[in-house]
Amino acid sequence: MRIFFCQWIQKSQKSQNSLRLEINHEYRHFSNMTETPPLSGTDKVPQPPADRPVVIMALYKFTALPAFEALRPPLQTAARKAGILGTVLLAHEGINGTLAGSRDAISNFLNRLESEPAIGALDVKFSFAEEQPFYRMKVRLKKEIVTLGQPAVDPTNTVGTYVDPRDWNKLIDDPDTLVIDTRNNYEVSIGTFQNTVNPETSSFREFADFVEEKLKPLIKDKKPKNIAMFCTGGIRCEKSTSYLLQQGFENVFHLKGGILKYLETVPEDDSKWQGECFVFDERVSVGHNLQPGSYDMCHACRMPLSQEEKQHAAYRAGISCPKCVDKLSEMQIQRFEERQKQMKLAKQRGEAHIGRFHNTEES
Repeated sequence: MRIFFCQWIQKSQKSQNSLRLEINHEYRHFSNMTETPPLSGTDKVPQPPADRPVVIMALYKFTALPAFEALRPPLQTAARKAGILGTVLLAHEGINGTLAGSRDAISNFLNRLESEPAIGALDVKFSFAEEQPFYRMKVRLKKEIVTLGQPAVDPTNTVGTYVDPRDWNKLIDDPDTLVIDTRNNYEVSIGTFQNTVNPETSSFREFADFVEEKLKPLIKDKKPKNIAMFCTGGIRCEKSTSYLLQQGFENVFHLKGGILKYLETVPEDDSKWQGECFVFDERVSVGHNLQPGSYDMCHACRMPLSQEEKQHAAYRAGISCPKCVDKLSEMQIQRFEERQKQMKLAKQRGEAHIGRFHNTEES
């Protein structure tokens, strides 16, 4: 943590008053930028490449859904009819989900979602995979679509200023901007932006503690002109901006569409992203242009593993890795060994063994 703070402090000390005035004047207009009217249905869904025919759709929207429980049965039915898999979360504050299927199936389900008057047009992100990354379809009812644990926060009413991915570099290059990665520590460990503060959280619930214990003292001492936050797809940083504004912070910005939209939009030669981006499905990570990354998943502790870590003596596929081997009981190891055995048998029979995977950006 101290390393990140020191990097930012050194950067801030080099700022010039004229640069501050110019940058802050430009950022006031980000929320008023003219955007292309949203498309709907099939027009939204890109044609997948031949070698990656499965379309993965990530979506969320903070919007008041007072009768969200009633949406569960029709959406579950629509998903089954469309033949898609994944997870949709519904709560009073909106909808969040990641789904995968053929282009036609995704288009049909997207049309069904957007036909709900309470939901309307959605800002969605697409990527592609060789095979279906999910094992089942679930529509779940939740208290929050992304769990911060602060009931007074209302992203349907107040959020920070959206920053288009094409403008993000200019914002984070400003020496007087404090950049915060709102993701969990295991996600940050495989990739993040340059000169970023890592809150070192293990779940999004801990973000409020980070604000109280570390961010408020830092802001009081250094007084940055801007706070810029980002996350995987946009949902956590959007809710984070709502929380910071509620806490009295000003000039709070967040990356529209999250890291995924940045990696899709910004050319690699111009990118300030370092590493890979953790994603909540069997791809584990992606790189620029949303190409599949190099990381795998430890199915014991759910942590991402580099190719080097997989060479470690503690790594046993589906059973243990260097990050968890010393924390596992003998009973857990036996259970994971049996799970691997059943997976191998299922594969030999040509069946899919259904495992657990958190396939939405929810915690």
